[in-house]
Amino acid sequence: MSSTLPQALDQPWQRAWSDAERRIPQLQADIAATPTPHSRITRVGKVDAELLDAELVQLLKEPLTKALNLANSTLKARLEPELALFIHLVLYKLSVWDHGASYGAKLQGLKYMSSKHSTRLCSGSGLPRSTLALHGALTILGPYIHNRIRAHALSNAWPDAPSSDRRRKAWELLTRLESIHGLAALLNFVVFLWNGRYRTIADRLLGLRLVAARRNFQREVSYEFMNRQMVWHAFTEFLLFLLPLINTRALRRQITSVTSRLTFASILPASIRPYIGSPKTAHSETQRRGRYWTFPEDQCAICAENAATNLADPANALTSLTAVAPYPTAATDELTDGGDPDQAPRFPIQTPYITSCGHVYCYYCLTERMMRTADDRSGSGSKGTQWECLRCAEGVIAADRVEAQAEGPDYLSGVDDEDGDDSMSRMSFEFGSEDAYTEFTDMSGSMGSYTDNGSDMSSE
Repeated sequence: MSSTLPQALDQPWQRAWSDAERRIPQLQADIAATPTPHSRITRVGKVDAELLDAELVQLLKEPLTKALNLANSTLKARLEPELALFIHLVLYKLSVWDHGASYGAKLQGLKYMSSKHSTRLCSGSGLPRSTLALHGALTILGPYIHNRIRAHALSNAWPDAPSSDRRRKAWELLTRLESIHGLAALLNFVVFLWNGRYRTIADRLLGLRLVAARRNFQREVSYEFMNRQMVWHAFTEFLLFLLPLINTRALRRQITSVTSRLTFASILPASIRPYIGSPKTAHSETQRRGRYWTFPEDQCAICAENAATNLADPANALTSLTAVAPYPTAATDELTDGGDPDQAPRFPIQTPYITSCGHVYCYYCLTERMMRTADDRSGSGSKGTQWECLRCAEGVIAADRVEAQAEGPDYLSGVDDEDGDDSMSRMSFEFGSEDAYTEFTDMSGSMGSYTDNGSDMSSE
């Protein structure tokens, strides 16, 4: 009884296997008879392949044209079409002729396949050589010949010739052929969008269409470069909007003043400074010296600085740079200590005005510097409206006209010494006050005045 039980259990499995074994040949025949599904090729992939080929030609053409332009500009203009033709032919030989796909098609995972089966001589790509030769002639030689004929016609004024002239008739024929070709290209592109088979007229005439190079191909598009380009574009647009709003001159002046005052002793705590012996007096004296502190007192330091930095005239550029040394040198010491007293000063002071720090400058030079500093806020002071003196590096807050002292009795000079408020003999103006109050008055009272109080401005 024990031997009959396993036999009874094995009978259902045996019957199932026998039934499946009889159906296997039929299933295999059905699979073999089923047509192989074609991989779906997107139309945008074929269009992108053509655009990539055009970009590759442009990348290779640009450095060569620049090299020809450096060698001979006329040679570059004359041989530029031939250079583009040479690049197209080389790329066509190394891509389509040898491998059956252009470089742009390879990047998209595509290759050419001929719908017309032929037993003629084939190239390394498996496509007929005659088909590839005709395809190259239509896609490369055709546009080159058309561009050359059109350039020759325009250079010889074929469109402006009389209507009975052969050149005018040839030009009209050329324009008709261009219109017919453009219409045919438009119709072919509409059909291509409908069925996605033939991308160009040459492909349709020769039966060449782009198919998948591999059976299992997945088109993956990376937007990383596009995202990076958009971020960089937005950043540059923000910089172009922000930079004009920044007063770089005032910012540079503030950074310079902060870094010039920053010393090793200022970083240390106040309790440790006495032990290192910080030279406070020497440091303060050095800070009170300007760039022209050794310049002669009877000359205008602003005029000297303008002459030293005036490089507009190339003929006087070298002499302007060496006219005055901006820092104390042996030459400036000689000018200060001695020299010929009868020699006329190089930069005489015209209409002298004395600043609040006690130095004298020309009226025009001083007012121009003070007004520009107040407008740009690039000077010293809490608001950057005080111009720094070139001799002592202190902020100038006011300036008065230098008055000549008349010799002899008062009735001989005709000037009343007690009358100090006469506008004809004295002019004063201030810069850099806390409330930014600025007033200008003409000596004759005819120019009027203006007042700048913070952000409000009024004129009379």
